[in-house]
Amino acid sequence: MGDRETLQDDPHRRVERIGDTVRRPLHPWSGTVHEVLRHLDAVGFPYAPRFLGIDDDGREVLTFIEGESGGAAWAKVVDDAGLVAMARLLRDYHDAVRDFRPTAAPGWAGHPGDFGADDLVCHGDFGPWNLVWRGTRPIGILDWDYVWPARPVHDVAYALEYVAPFRDDAFCVESLRHPGPPDRRRRLEVFAGAYGLTTTAGLVDEVITQQHEVLRRAEGLAARGHEPQVTWRDNGILDETARRVAWSRAHRHLFD
Repeated sequence: MGDRETLQDDPHRRVERIGDTVRRPLHPWSGTVHEVLRHLDAVGFPYAPRFLGIDDDGREVLTFIEGESGGAAWAKVVDDAGLVAMARLLRDYHDAVRDFRPTAAPGWAGHPGDFGADDLVCHGDFGPWNLVWRGTRPIGILDWDYVWPARPVHDVAYALEYVAPFRDDAFCVESLRHPGPPDRRRRLEVFAGAYGLTTTAGLVDEVITQQHEVLRRAEGLAARGHEPQVTWRDNGILDETARRVAWSRAHRHLFD
């Protein structure tokens, strides 16, 4: 089976690399995720893992993408090169799924599944930690569990929460690798421009809206007994998420 490596040792989401494949637990909505990955493969989108099937232990099997991800990724978006590259990758992904509508029966995580007129299949968790990096260039997108129908700006706003970032100065320096307080307004403008937006009007409100949407999804999944959302609720992480929404509202002058 080749070399083995534990990539994530969470008891509810153990992820293992075996050779050049990754084995991950299935979710009730995994059939939809697999359809998305098959579509990306079919259209030649090179930045997503390929879905290879289900192994004997009932885990999904994906291709392994070599590079840096997780905690190492925060340093990649401090400078403009990584920030711009991340935004352009998001736009490339959106272009690859713009007219795609999955038909798999399992549906989505925490979403009824209906597409609005301007919706596409958003990644739903497009943060630096879920990208694979080589230097300041992202070459892969990981963790597709939370794809869902939404307007493209949802993914843009989700990313901006973390890369602008919508966090206080101490957190930016201590946890997100910034050398000092970031110029949040400029970083928001750089990311939006690299993605292809012609204006940032209303973008701060979009960030706060997606914070609410993501929190509601997590609360709904926890209420239905899904992990890791149950643990997040029980450990107070969802309460902390609500406090971050309040921080964004109180400090919007840093971004507008």
